[in-house]
Order: sequence, then C-alpha cells, then structure tokens
Amino acid sequence: MALRGRHRAGLAITYKLCSLLLSYPDQELLDARVQLSSAVEELPSPSRTALERFCAWWVSEHPLALQQHYVQTFDFDKRCGLYLTFYGEGERRERGSSLLRLKRLYRAAGLPLEGSELPDYLPVMLEFAAAAPSGHGQIVLREHRAALELVRASLRERETPYADVLDAVCDTLGALSATERARAIKLAASGPPHELVGLEPFAPPEVMPSAEARR
Repeated sequence: MALRGRHRAGLAITYKLCSLLLSYPDQELLDARVQLSSAVEELPSPSRTALERFCAWWVSEHPLALQQHYVQTFDFDKRCGLYLTFYGEGERRERGSSLLRLKRLYRAAGLPLEGSELPDYLPVMLEFAAAAPSGHGQIVLREHRAALELVRASLRERETPYADVLDAVCDTLGALSATERARAIKLAASGPPHELVGLEPFAPPEVMPSAEARR
C-alpha cells in the first residue's frame, strides 16, 4: 500500500511539473525555474531523466530567447499545438462535443475547469491529472494518447527540448498498447485536419519515437 501511495504521489508531482513546464514562460514561471528544476531531481525514474534533460536547457536559456522559442514552437507551428482534440477533429462540430465531455468529466471529479482555457489544452489536462482521484487523470491522458504521440513526434522533428517533456508524460502511461498504437497510426494516416493542410509532415507513424529511441 505504501509503495502504491508513493507511486501515485510521484505521478501527481510529475504531471504538475509537466503542466508548468509546458506553459508559457511568463515572469512568474521564469522566476521559479531553479525551484522547479530542483523538484525534478526528486522525481522517480524514468520521467526524471527526460525532465532533467529539458531543465538543463530551460534553466540556462535567456528569458527572452525562451519566450520566443515557446511562441515559435507552440503558437506558430500547428503541428506542435497543445490542444489535443484539434488533431483529430480540427474545428468541426465534433470537437465541441469532445470539449464539453472533458469539462463534464472534470466537474464530475470535483475539479471544475476555471478560467478561459479550453479543457483539451495539455497543461490543463496535466493539471487535472495531478489533482484527480486515483487513476482518473491517466484515463483522460490515455484517451488522447494518439494525439500525444503526434505532438511528441512533431516536437522531436523540430529538435526542441520540449519533446523531452512529452517523453516524460508518455513514460507515465507506459508502452503503447496494440489498440493505442493502432489509433495513433490511424490518426496519422488520416492526414491533418483542414486547418493543418500544407504543414506536412504530419507526424507519420515512422517518426514516432520508440522507447529505445528515447533512451
């Protein structure tokens, strides 16, 4: 029981840290870089290894350069966007249903969404995963594993350190199951939503990082 409790606590801290590290580096976050990097050093493996790689860059980077890198990566390159339902549904009506379902799920878990951010924004999902009752957060993340893998592959292709944060998130979910892999391949093979046409490549299956490639 004690081991399971420590494992759950380690997951919660990992998700909280990943949520912060994937957020825009405003002044408050910049001021906390050293503190957050120290917290990473206390995490259990293997997520710690990936996040330590990220923090080595994140802490030493000039604040303005870090902010510019973030905007160029996540705001200007839609293949790396952090709104996970967008990859399968774009701006179609179906996406509205998915967003509403997430909001209801958060509310049912006693963690209603506050603020103006959409519920499929990865830092929000990770914040939920950090605070949700045992297992609920991972269920949400696993439901969106295919989109996570597409974002992860696009970040790896860009050669941005933010790929290490996605590695850490995916490490907590374990190896892709046959069903999850099939979903990821189907999502990649279906091509980008209309809004992403012309931004090839769209994270084809062959560039999805395997467990061996991340080590």
